[in-house]
Amino acid sequence: MHSLGVRLANHLETPLVSTTVSLELDAPFEQLVELLPESEIFSFVRGGSGIIGFGEALRLVATGPNRITELADAWRDVVGRASVSNSLAWPGTGLVAFGSMAFADESATESVLVVPRLVLGSHDGKTWLTENKADVDPTLAANWREIFTDYQRGPETHDTVLHAGEVSSEQFVANVETALQEFDTSGLQKVVLARDVVAELPTGFNLKSVLNNLSERYQTCWIYSVDGTIGASPELLVRVSHGQVSARVLAGTAGRGTDPGIDRAIATALADSAKNVAEHEFAVKSLVDSLQPFCSHVDADVTPFSLALPNLWHLASDVHGVLKTGASSLDIAAALHPTAAVAGTPRNLALDFIARVEGVDRGRYAAPVGWISADGDGEWAIALRGGQVSTQADHNGKTPKKTLRAFAGCGVVAGSSAAAELAETRLKFAPIRDALG
Repeated sequence: MHSLGVRLANHLETPLVSTTVSLELDAPFEQLVELLPESEIFSFVRGGSGIIGFGEALRLVATGPNRITELADAWRDVVGRASVSNSLAWPGTGLVAFGSMAFADESATESVLVVPRLVLGSHDGKTWLTENKADVDPTLAANWREIFTDYQRGPETHDTVLHAGEVSSEQFVANVETALQEFDTSGLQKVVLARDVVAELPTGFNLKSVLNNLSERYQTCWIYSVDGTIGASPELLVRVSHGQVSARVLAGTAGRGTDPGIDRAIATALADSAKNVAEHEFAVKSLVDSLQPFCSHVDADVTPFSLALPNLWHLASDVHGVLKTGASSLDIAAALHPTAAVAGTPRNLALDFIARVEGVDRGRYAAPVGWISADGDGEWAIALRGGQVSTQADHNGKTPKKTLRAFAGCGVVAGSSAAAELAETRLKFAPIRDALG
């Protein structure tokens, strides 16, 4: 490995053999997530299209301040040694790895890249299957429908109650008020503060059901599932495809109205809000500045637009660039993270404030989650509107318990209201709360 900080978690020494074939289906499926297996689930799907995976052929893990760049280097090493057969030029074909990164340099949570045993993809009406293994076998898995449970859903998940986590509502309000007091003296212009909720998941908890619920309700979001990190992100950190770079910045939020007229008035008020526009400008500038070294030019929307989600309005801007270096999508994600949209401005002051005042390990919340291909192209969203499913080991012979921890955060700037920010976090917990049933 080029990166000594990366650990090959499953001890695979033999180079990967990756084979991709086009699938001709009698009847196309409407939603790719309907084919997800019951366990070892990987997904990165939007509007019914994308890629899903099953099993593990290879796992890379890293921790520390260089975790993302080390994984990017290790991935180049894996690709350089692999045997890849792929005659298709569609995004997501060939050898791909799903990834989920830790938010903070000092996080105890591992950042991972995982190559699934099987990957099923769909894009623009085209469907394909990739098999990855460590031995040469000319026969591609013929029973992929059985493995992906062929349109069958698992049982629904019920009786999941979310409780306050390490950062209670009261503590969150106190953290926001502390930030407001420091803006005038510290040089801090914006900081994104978060609180968490936790739940013990019931026996028979079905992750596939949760992802189906998210996919049905949040079709404009990226439905992600990597190593227990799950959710429906509205924010694309970066996409790299054939030398083109794109991203979507979200900052500035308001709840939806039930009456169409009121709802439109809320969207207009959001676009006219000096506080929200200022918060959004910090996030766009942060992204554009970070992209500049990788691109020959970068263009961003002059004026943000109002993006409608089922329960929220967001101020959004699309950013486009032309890649001028040989950087991969994960290299760029490493440079972009954390953006002002999830950390603050200036970045170092905001991260210091988060560590000092919020004081909890965010795990993979608000960090890059997505996939990378053999040629370095890929898509990385920001892990928002979701949570982390973990299994608590049991040494007494009992069934291990599964837990979920979810975060929601808000950008705090001069003029913010602690009460309003708290109300915003309640809205941002809605997707995961609703998906749990």
